[in-house]
Amino acid sequence: MQKKTAMIQINPVICAACGAVLSYYCLFPLYRSGAISINGLLVLFFIPTAFLCLLRVLSSFPLYGDDTLETKRRLRLLIFWTTAFSAGLAVGIAVSTRISDTVNFGIPENAVRGISGTLLDDPRVISNGKIMSALSLKMSMGNGGVRATANGQITVFFPEENAGRLKEFGRGTDISAEGDLRKNAANGSVTFTAQTLHITKTASSLERFRTSLRLALTGRFTGSRSAGAWGGLALALLLGIRDNLDTGFAALYRGAGCSYILALSGMHLAIIVSLISFILKKPLGLRGAAITGAVIIIAYCFIVGPLPSLNRAALMYLLGVLAILGMLKRDMLSLLCMAFLLQIFITPASGFSLSFILSYLALAGILVIGRAINGVFMGKIPAVLLQSLSASLGAFIATAGVSAWVFNDLRPVGILAGLALAPLATVFMVLSIVWLGLDSVFPVLSFLPGKVLFVLYWLMEKIATLAAAVPGVRANPFLVIILSLLITVTILWLGWRRRITAGQLEPFA
Repeated sequence: MQKKTAMIQINPVICAACGAVLSYYCLFPLYRSGAISINGLLVLFFIPTAFLCLLRVLSSFPLYGDDTLETKRRLRLLIFWTTAFSAGLAVGIAVSTRISDTVNFGIPENAVRGISGTLLDDPRVISNGKIMSALSLKMSMGNGGVRATANGQITVFFPEENAGRLKEFGRGTDISAEGDLRKNAANGSVTFTAQTLHITKTASSLERFRTSLRLALTGRFTGSRSAGAWGGLALALLLGIRDNLDTGFAALYRGAGCSYILALSGMHLAIIVSLISFILKKPLGLRGAAITGAVIIIAYCFIVGPLPSLNRAALMYLLGVLAILGMLKRDMLSLLCMAFLLQIFITPASGFSLSFILSYLALAGILVIGRAINGVFMGKIPAVLLQSLSASLGAFIATAGVSAWVFNDLRPVGILAGLALAPLATVFMVLSIVWLGLDSVFPVLSFLPGKVLFVLYWLMEKIATLAAAVPGVRANPFLVIILSLLITVTILWLGWRRRITAGQLEPFA
């Protein structure tokens, strides 16, 4: 009976997501790199299709014995899951074909002396003081006044003195710049270092409203008397603006293995959603609060900008609203898989960003590994500590392989440091919102939460300093991936054994 229940709980959306992951991250990149041919790709795609046909044939055979109905039911489930997996494979390949990383300047790259186009994101300050933004190319300029139509996306670095103008005009602005084109010999990517800047066309009225709102909030947190060093952290946690965040503070969090706390993600959106629910649930009811919250979340994501981890959280919230309305099943793992399929379909290239990968892996680790850890150690560790610890361990195990691959080291201390810093960041965000409201309406009273925010900022900095002092662990990424998989399988097996044992003892309770 336990096996039957386990089979029924497998959702076709999860199967489809697994198929999409395989084709999106493995099969199609191998094809684009030339490692496999189109025939090889079709053969790999044919395997689940052939298995599906075999299952279909088996399901049509007359089966005898007491288990006939159960066997047919299992075959129907396998057919259903295989169909979903095959559909996911097709979706992953179709989405991958829409990704284009080529840039066409219309003239030889060594002749490019200037470019023009539209700013695709909010200009942001980087460590050396320069301003960085992505540009959608429209035209390139060469020597002698040569002009050519260009297309593609390119990263542009602007001088520090252009920061004010770029932030004032913001995303959606058409610009023209002269400078030097640079090509990375390692990966072939090109960037442009601008020396001059010309604004050729302002953004739309909606984009200008968004930019002015962001500038007003930035000025509120950085220009108020009651806001000190913590203002930059508040902007990072609430709006994802890290230009005013102390670089030393950010470095401490990276060293402590808790840089995810500074990046807008599901944790931050959950705090905002909780505040919305707390305020609106009683007057509007659960459904009314959920729908109103969805509208607010969409507006919030528009103001913040296209951050992959935040978009993942917003998609899951919107799908959760549909679940509340009875249109979807209330299963977090299924909603996560559905959000993944939707996000790579809407923005195909975002799936290869590090924040996207870590965001989905971390939440999948919490929902699968963390839940299993919680079940294995339930009753052995206090429930208040176990829930946070299991979530932190699940996220760490799921993301360990990618972290080791990209950063060349692991920070296990982040598991414990996060237990202290995450709750403090939650309180900090709530108080920052309270401070913003008071500073807008009753500026005289804003110094009260401002003092508490200063203390919280100091405390978070000290905890991060202690955690960053613990050295990281350097390990071979392949070994980390294998070890993570072994640990995951072991934990899931222990959780399965515990459920089996609990099911056998339940009739005697």
